[in-house]
Amino acid sequence: MTIRLLPPNLVNQIAAGEVVERPASALKELVENAIDAGATRIDIVLNDGGRSLIVVTDNGCGMTSQELMVAVDRHATSKLPADDLLDIKFLGFRGEALPAIGSVARLTVTSRTANSDSGWYVVVAGGRKDGPVPAPHPRGTRIEVRDIFFATPARLKFLKSAQTELSYAVDAIERLAMAYPDITFTLTADGKQRLNLSAGLTQGDLFDAHLERLAVILGKEFAANAVPVAAEREGIKLYGYIGVPTFSRGNTLAQYMFVNGRPVRDRLLVGAVRAAYQDFLAPNRHPYVVLFLDLPQRDVDVNVHPAKAEVRFRDSSLVRGLMVGALKHALAEAGHRASTTVSNNALAAFQAHTGRSEGFGAYSAYAAAYQSQAPLEDQQGFSDGEAPSSLFAVAPSAPDASPIEVVEADYRSHPLGVARAQVHETYIVAQTGDGIVIVDQHAAHERLVYERMKASLAAGGIARQILLIPEVVELDEASAARLAARAPELAELGLVLEAFGGNALVVREVPALLGETDVTGLVKDLADDLASHDEALSLKDRLGDVCGTLACHGSVRAGRRLNGAEMNAILRQMEITPHAGQCNHGRPTYVELKLKDIERLFGRR
Repeated sequence: MTIRLLPPNLVNQIAAGEVVERPASALKELVENAIDAGATRIDIVLNDGGRSLIVVTDNGCGMTSQELMVAVDRHATSKLPADDLLDIKFLGFRGEALPAIGSVARLTVTSRTANSDSGWYVVVAGGRKDGPVPAPHPRGTRIEVRDIFFATPARLKFLKSAQTELSYAVDAIERLAMAYPDITFTLTADGKQRLNLSAGLTQGDLFDAHLERLAVILGKEFAANAVPVAAEREGIKLYGYIGVPTFSRGNTLAQYMFVNGRPVRDRLLVGAVRAAYQDFLAPNRHPYVVLFLDLPQRDVDVNVHPAKAEVRFRDSSLVRGLMVGALKHALAEAGHRASTTVSNNALAAFQAHTGRSEGFGAYSAYAAAYQSQAPLEDQQGFSDGEAPSSLFAVAPSAPDASPIEVVEADYRSHPLGVARAQVHETYIVAQTGDGIVIVDQHAAHERLVYERMKASLAAGGIARQILLIPEVVELDEASAARLAARAPELAELGLVLEAFGGNALVVREVPALLGETDVTGLVKDLADDLASHDEALSLKDRLGDVCGTLACHGSVRAGRRLNGAEMNAILRQMEITPHAGQCNHGRPTYVELKLKDIERLFGRR
């Protein structure tokens, strides 16, 4: 077998297999080139999802006739002036996009600089280059790609329908538009305009311009439920917007990450988002996230993926720590805030009734009984920072629990208002200054108890409980030795164990938070984790889960009648507790209905 060099056209087609996966991939490369050229307006035209036609027109710096001929050669770029791959300041830098596209499609590039009397164009079809030829053209560049993959027809079989390919193209442009709100983007598909994103109109900082652009792309609901994020550490800046936990979805498609203006899909960043939200969302729910990470060029390697979709950080632990800390701080700053979609969904579920229901008679009797109850004198509840013991030692309430009387000025001075009633012994109805709030008493108090447990863990460590009868756990000899060697560290986490023969351990104390637990299973899981990661992470994670479980069982249960002090105590504590807008599983703890919306239901507006 003789070793030989591949012909240039075949080399370009191989490169196209890496760079040009589908029409959206080619479009992304062309738009990135336009951004690098300093364009302030980029217009895109697609036909048949980009399979038959892709046109990208920009008003950037343009190219001369000599630069045009070089630009369609492989590894030709103007974006590495110092030939330093660790100092990449542009989106495109490989110099593979144009020749790769030209090797599998019919490519025409027309361009003109500000100092040139006329424009020039060059044609590349199936790898064959013709030009340059003079052509009238305004300042900037127009790139036309026809019949993509005509030179490699086998690749056409792997493309999806035109509508699916168009959706990929729209997503690629929307991601770039999020990172560059100062650029106008338009996209027309088969004669119909799909995107028209004007440059930011906000006369403020880039932060405001980003939110303005995000509201257009992700919708007004995102803007209404977005929490700003801003943090900086050791030269790394993180900014953007994240959704409150109750504003979530069932997949990760609404998570957008950018590193130095480059859209990426990075496992480290996705994992950091998951870690930040782990206390607030169920495993099958995912938050809305748009985050921008700016850091020195030499601290990130963008040359690790053919499509530049992944990056590698020099100090990944620093980046992850910054993200987790900043997101948790932003969520804490949101306080008891819940998403507006919760109240919108509640309003949408209401139905107007014009006739008299048969059940109204029973309701009237119930209302009369409620109005006949005696007033409540003490409404302070948690206001002094200490919870009444009746809320934590859950005992059955007396049937004649005290009813509620509200001082009229009170409900206007509290964000969540003052309790007016308890419905179905499950929901607290409170009156606010401009509407009503309906609180799920169990979900709300579950979050309050959970946050209190976390604070106790941070302040005083983990209390231990001595086992009446120490438990002996049989393991393989290597696992037993590994755990025994880490015994002092495990003791700090509340697990006291010691060697008990060659392949056994004896457990004498366990974390008190675990309560009745499977000690043998816990130790075996911990041994497995130490074998694979050499870190005692399983116990820490298990304690967090147990905190949530204990909070659930130690909270006010649905079906318990509360008196006025207890209901108002829950409301006041929610107002000062971070993350009180959702329970430990990510469900909303309350719904707020504005008076104007209620009036619309009754035709008063």
